[in-house]
Amino acid sequence: MWETIIGSVISAVTAIVVCILNSNANHKKLISELEKHDELQAYRIEQLEKKQDKHNNLIERTFILEEKIKVANHRIDDLERKD
Repeated sequence: MWETIIGSVISAVTAIVVCILNSNANHKKLISELEKHDELQAYRIEQLEKKQDKHNNLIERTFILEEKIKVANHRIDDLERKD
């Protein structure tokens, strides 16, 4: 009778230890995957920020050129009126 109980307890403890080890390994794997995912997201955000900076620079340059064109057109109009 005691042999059966001791055998059952040993089996249960072994099963629990295996479950804990398996859970720990899965947890480490999940953390590793999440860290890789975070790195990829950070890289993608960085690339989007670079594209946005280029776009904003283009918008600023376009605005400056539009202002210069307005000034040039006014000068042309003034010169045409003098003739």
